[in-house]
Amino acid sequence: MVNPTTELLEKINKLCRKNPRYKPEAYLFVLAALHFTVSSLSETRHVTGQELLAGIRLYGIDQFGPLTRQVFEHWGVRRTQDFGKIVFALVEVKLLGKTEDDSIEDFKGVYDFSTAFDPQPLFKLSDDWEPQVSSS
Repeated sequence: MVNPTTELLEKINKLCRKNPRYKPEAYLFVLAALHFTVSSLSETRHVTGQELLAGIRLYGIDQFGPLTRQVFEHWGVRRTQDFGKIVFALVEVKLLGKTEDDSIEDFKGVYDFSTAFDPQPLFKLSDDWEPQVSSS
């Protein structure tokens, strides 16, 4: 009997040999982010490309914080379309499924990598704030 983990890694390695642009970690991350996204729903169902990208963004920030964009870029992922290419490659080797309505175009330009992973400030000073200097 074939070990499912071994089979998964063999398929991902095959994808990486076919398209070395993306590192194996990118494929594994997409699978983990899909699990994260589906787990956040009230009931299990198919998710759209946009829903998956929202989950990828949140899961990435959760896992890598302010280094999310740098980690993705290290893996060869520089825009949302790259995640679409990874998803459809995973579909091709039967690690993911798709519906007739799913398209690679669903992943095009959904968010801008230059700002999507920026940490949100915990607080913001008003524009007219000035430091108070004590004269004591």
